[in-house]
Amino acid sequence: MLTGLWQTLKSVFEKPVTISYPEEKRPVRPRFRGRHVLTRYENGLEKCIGCALCAAACPADAIFVEASENTDEQRYSPGERYASTYEINMLRCIYCGFCEDACPTEAIVLGDNYELSFTDRHQAIYTKDILLVPVPEGGKPTPQSVEPGKYDRAVPEMKDPAD
Repeated sequence: MLTGLWQTLKSVFEKPVTISYPEEKRPVRPRFRGRHVLTRYENGLEKCIGCALCAAACPADAIFVEASENTDEQRYSPGERYASTYEINMLRCIYCGFCEDACPTEAIVLGDNYELSFTDRHQAIYTKDILLVPVPEGGKPTPQSVEPGKYDRAVPEMKDPAD
């Protein structure tokens, strides 16, 4: 009994470990898995090619991908297809990272944003518009018009179309 009382008295004089959350934010760990983002190449094309391997790897069935065909007049990604519909139901997601591991083009990445709140269930479904990162500086927004045959095959390392 005295040992327990001694521990309690000792902890009274220690500095508390809690922080005031909204005013002070703790840095996240390097391996933290937060909100998903869809990345782009330097020229602005989307990395997602609509293969739906992320949806197949998701154990919670939280990802829905619908692919469409690319044309030279409307190019969204390199290769033949792009994800015309990409949705993640954040209420179902368990943040396992299997989607990130399954993606052949490293298009889906679990970022470090942990501030997720929803007032209704429809806000929890993140669409492609919400998930896509902004166009990098020097890049063009999608859809792009490219010269015929330039991106017929998916290439691992994209070059700037100006080159």
